[in-house]
Amino acid sequence: MIPTPFTAVDYTLEAEQPVYQGFFAMHKLRLKHRRFAGGWTDTMSRELLLRGRAVGVLAYDPWQDQVVLVEQFRVGALQDQDSPWLLEMIAGMVEAGETPESVAHREAMEEAGLQLLDLQHLFTYYSSPGGTDEQILLYAAIVDARGAGGLHGLQHEHEDIRVLVLPRQQAWQQCQQGRARNAMSLIALQWLEMNHTQMQHQWQAQRPLPTTETGES
Repeated sequence: MIPTPFTAVDYTLEAEQPVYQGFFAMHKLRLKHRRFAGGWTDTMSRELLLRGRAVGVLAYDPWQDQVVLVEQFRVGALQDQDSPWLLEMIAGMVEAGETPESVAHREAMEEAGLQLLDLQHLFTYYSSPGGTDEQILLYAAIVDARGAGGLHGLQHEHEDIRVLVLPRQQAWQQCQQGRARNAMSLIALQWLEMNHTQMQHQWQAQRPLPTTETGES
């Protein structure tokens, strides 16, 4: 039997102080919470990186059994022994007034020149709850990958994105070999390995008409 979980009434936030405001924000917290064994913890100090919600998009072409991935430089991987350029899902932050679904469509066009034909919510999870409030909303999207590829991204955001269209099995191998070494890609591509047959059967008779667009920008 799973015990009843603690909820928001089982902690007390005594103080919250902004300590940094840039692209992201950092707050210093003083708080305490109930203990599993009973009673309360002492007041503790914690730093919290405020990142908000982000959307990830697994762009899958069920007719060609291909995945559209993006490759870009990541400052968090500067010390990576291989390379700070990572293979990833299409992704972006949810800004004020946006819905996660609108972000998925916007980022797919900005980062990969893709139109999403269908969008299915898969999971919502915290990326690293020990130190950040970032919440990831992961979606599976149906795309027509014919003509996809090239270089994309917004120059005013310093984005330099290369789009790769890979066979599904090769995309999964990139995770296993360590090139797509981030949680979003691992979760999305593992889900695809378990569900691609169902997606192919569902969309087999609904293939879009050929397009002459290259998808490059």
